[in-house]
Amino acid sequence: MAHPQMFDDDEPMLERVRTIALSLPEAQEKISHGRPAFFTKKVFAHYSGTEKFVSGEMVQHPQALLVLLDPMDAEVVLERPDSFVPMYLGPSGWVGLEIAELDDGEIRELLVDSFRSTASARLIRALDVQE
Repeated sequence: MAHPQMFDDDEPMLERVRTIALSLPEAQEKISHGRPAFFTKKVFAHYSGTEKFVSGEMVQHPQALLVLLDPMDAEVVLERPDSFVPMYLGPSGWVGLEIAELDDGEIRELLVDSFRSTASARLIRALDVQE
C-alpha cells in the first residue's frame, strides 16, 4: 500500500530545498514514504520527518531537512536546538534540522555534505568541478 502524500508540492520551503538539491550533479527527486527524497543512486536528503521519543510520543517536522553527515559533523548539528534525530533513519546516522531559520547557504552546505556521504567518486569529482 502506498503512503499518502505528506507535503504540499508548491510549499516555499520545499522549493528552496528542491532547487538546491537538484543543482547537485545528477540529483533527482522521488517520493519516498509520502515525502520528497533527493538521490543519485542513494538518497542524500529527505524533506520532512518524524521524531519519536522514548515515551512513544511522535512529533512531525513538516519543514525539516534530513541529511546523512559525517559522525563528527552530526554531533555538532545535534547540539542545535532546531535539530532532532529522525525516526527510522536516526540509527543509521541521519539528522534532522528545521529549515525555517536556515539560509540558502546553510541548506546548500548540509546538502553538499550529505551528497558527499552517499555519492560515487565520479559524482563527487563532478561536484568539485561545479563548486
